[in-house]
Amino acid sequence: MKKKVWTVTPFFILYTVGITALAAFSFRWNIYVFVTEMLTALLSIVLVFVGIRRFNRHISKTIQKAVKKLGNDNFEYLNDFQVPVVITGSHNDIVWFNKCFRDIMCGGRDCSGDSVNHYIPNTTPEHILDSHGADVVYGDRRYTVIGCPLDDDVSVFYFIDDTYYKETTYEYMKSRPVVATVEFDNVNEFEEDDDDRQKTYVIVNVENVIQKWAARFNGLYKKLSNGKYMILFEERIIDALTDDNFSILEEVKQIPLENVICKPTVSIGIGRCADSLRQCEQWSRNALDMALGRGGDQVAIKTMDQYRFYGGISQGFEKIDKVRTRVIASSIIQQIRSSDLVLIMGHHNSDIDCIGTGIGLWSSITKDMKKPANIVVKKERTVAGSLISFMEEISKEDMFIEPHTALSLITDKTLLIIVDTHSPDFLEEVNVYRKASRVVVIDHHRMMVNHISNSLVFFHEPNASSAAEMATELIQYIGDKGLTQYEAAALLAGITLDTKNFVLKTGVRTFEAAAYLRQRGADTVIVKRLFSNSLDNYKAKYKLVTGAEIFDNCAVACSDDNNEEDLRVTAAQAADDLLSISNVTASFVMYKQGDSVNISARSLGDVNVQLVMEQLGGGGHHTMAGAQLKGITMAKARAMLLNIIENSDIEINEAEKNDDEASFESGIKREKLIK
Repeated sequence: MKKKVWTVTPFFILYTVGITALAAFSFRWNIYVFVTEMLTALLSIVLVFVGIRRFNRHISKTIQKAVKKLGNDNFEYLNDFQVPVVITGSHNDIVWFNKCFRDIMCGGRDCSGDSVNHYIPNTTPEHILDSHGADVVYGDRRYTVIGCPLDDDVSVFYFIDDTYYKETTYEYMKSRPVVATVEFDNVNEFEEDDDDRQKTYVIVNVENVIQKWAARFNGLYKKLSNGKYMILFEERIIDALTDDNFSILEEVKQIPLENVICKPTVSIGIGRCADSLRQCEQWSRNALDMALGRGGDQVAIKTMDQYRFYGGISQGFEKIDKVRTRVIASSIIQQIRSSDLVLIMGHHNSDIDCIGTGIGLWSSITKDMKKPANIVVKKERTVAGSLISFMEEISKEDMFIEPHTALSLITDKTLLIIVDTHSPDFLEEVNVYRKASRVVVIDHHRMMVNHISNSLVFFHEPNASSAAEMATELIQYIGDKGLTQYEAAALLAGITLDTKNFVLKTGVRTFEAAAYLRQRGADTVIVKRLFSNSLDNYKAKYKLVTGAEIFDNCAVACSDDNNEEDLRVTAAQAADDLLSISNVTASFVMYKQGDSVNISARSLGDVNVQLVMEQLGGGGHHTMAGAQLKGITMAKARAMLLNIIENSDIEINEAEKNDDEASFESGIKREKLIK
């Protein structure tokens, strides 16, 4: 209140002068009006006088407290101190200031009664007093303000001008190096082109696009090897790069070509905020590996504790490199030979691809390498119950064991082979992984940030159709003499599941693997029977499909039925069937299981459903992904999914569907789905 009276005192004075003038004018014609106005003027004068006196007493009392705490000599010294200093009262009003504060902060005027908040716009006095100071920007200068409480309602604040040091620090941080490693994803495919002119044209134009992109953002460009480049930026460029949404990804794909089966793409790994240039370069390589592991055609930015991703709409390119598979198989053979037991484990809610892969590896390990092996699975939670039951009927071996049994068998020499997943968050039983000291990973899903990093062998092929396809290739080197027609059928069923009957993610290697399995006796009739449904399951799928709604070319179906035992399989099948509806580019089927809401997401390649599911804590593949939301209602989960769909640019990319008719001059609109 004291501060308010002091602040409005000039207005009271003006008001008093005005009312006195009116009283003099009114005296000529109405004595009553004159008296009223004079009384009002006198009351205004009294209020001003009382307010000034009260505020002066407030100042005097506050200063006395400050002098008592600081000492008279110190208080006098503060007045000549070459740092702005103020003392505030109980209302955070300035009751005393030194010469330096008046000259620098107040422009030479008397600022008594002003609120100190005016001079610390980005913080509060309470925050300053509770901490070790605060950064304050006032005018064109930057200060570190330090507060010291002298009494319950009296405080002193020191304004230390460190503009130079803060600007120097800011410039240092903004000039820190950022290393970008760029890789021409499918350079090998173009190098194998018989048309030398076309091959040279593509490589030169891709390098030209990368050089122009580096020059546009003041980067230092350096070619490392054929198809790999390094660019050095400054930290200040990161915001510009993200605002540009890394348009280089589209610029490379828009290079006009003739008679080619694929478009050129690049992947970029960026390392920033590292302690040294060497560490920054290492992080950029790690980020590039992550981008390539997620299918390429995207940017991954790595800092100390997180990754950020941009792009990722294009499907990966199959690389026919059986030399790498042979080398990986040789490494796995060495690990198996030095083991006393091999355990094979997949992801939770294991499917036919996961179990089929395990069966194929089990056959090679036990029959050809003569090593004991078991497949770890929770039979009550698997989706591949039909395959497990089928194998248990025809095999006399104890092929499958429960996780609690596996835990009792693990020793220091036990080898754990993880299939169809590479994240510890999705394992069938994480305690088995934690207890096993020797781990091998075989997976085809796009790389996740939280992946298994302590494996002896990490066989990761994001462009493979399925884990069963990868296992089929490995088996040919590990040993296939004991592979029966039923075990071959299990592998073929895994490939059939993940390719949706050889419709999605099929390449040359996929059909080669299928042909090999057929040669080994895999019966397609057996495979068909493994996917057969009961009448109840068929009705449940029909109910999901008929209840679906379309949002922005995305079909969304929900089921609150929590009693369906095979709802996971039914939901996946319903998601597949929804893709057959005209103009539907992606499908999402949501169903309840316990206190969780599970989502099965599918697409035909026009939408990267992996990016959608990652925003909900899930993951998967470009065309097949999923997520599990725990402790949430169906309505809230549905709202979260629709919000992602509405805020994402999901639409059909005609250039991806038909390269022969694509018009690269018009450009390709990218999905803006960022984790």
